[in-house]
Amino acid sequence: MNFFKPITTLIAFNYLCHPMYALLVKEINSFLNSLIGYIVIAVFLLTIGLFLWIFPDGNFNILSAGYANIDPLFVITPWVYMLLVPAVTMRLFSEEKKTGTIELLLTRPLTEMQVVVAKYLSGVLLVLFSLIPTLVYYITVYNISLPVGNIDSGAVWGSYIGLLFLGAAFVAIGLFASSLADNQVVAFIVAFFLCLLCYRGFELASSLPDSHFFNNILFNLGINAHYLSMSRGVIDTRDVIYFLSLIMVFLFSTRTVLESRKW
Repeated sequence: MNFFKPITTLIAFNYLCHPMYALLVKEINSFLNSLIGYIVIAVFLLTIGLFLWIFPDGNFNILSAGYANIDPLFVITPWVYMLLVPAVTMRLFSEEKKTGTIELLLTRPLTEMQVVVAKYLSGVLLVLFSLIPTLVYYITVYNISLPVGNIDSGAVWGSYIGLLFLGAAFVAIGLFASSLADNQVVAFIVAFFLCLLCYRGFELASSLPDSHFFNNILFNLGINAHYLSMSRGVIDTRDVIYFLSLIMVFLFSTRTVLESRKW
């Protein structure tokens, strides 16, 4: 049973408005009808749930922490997404190339950028679908805390917004990696290492001995610096601009790869 059918039906209403919507619905249905979307969401929720509620680790287990917050969710999720998002995006273009349908797709009344955006939005929607059920964790901690509601809700919502931006950035990176390779495994590996580089690589490089100014630049080029800033509950326009810029860089890079077939 497709629980997200009402959503895809609503999007399908725009079929006559623009072919891009048709491609978006096709991509979403390919996730949900082939169980890929459900498996990704289930693996994500199972992994997070085990760390937060089952594994007796004082660093992540909410019940053994002794105070009401769900910070471990926002610490673990980026690392889980680093594996799951490339697993979702690896097929978006590489499968089209392998089966030879990429040429058919690009001959439709769509520009390369519209194709990229449609596939990108389908991946972002899947990330959003995976985040929504985790609100149960927030509601649970909110109600079991003493007194009830003794949780920093501002920081929680800021962290959720940060997670959504982080997931959207990983989707853009994974889409770019998929456009580079004909093989899904290669696309997955490239996407994983690019996500790792953008998330922690610049931060680690900034710790090397060098000028303070240069180290600050490297640190702020990394995703983690801006993700942590959002997790404090204050949405700074600089962080939003950073994520939007990063997403646009990889989307335009993906378009350039697709256009290179004409050169």
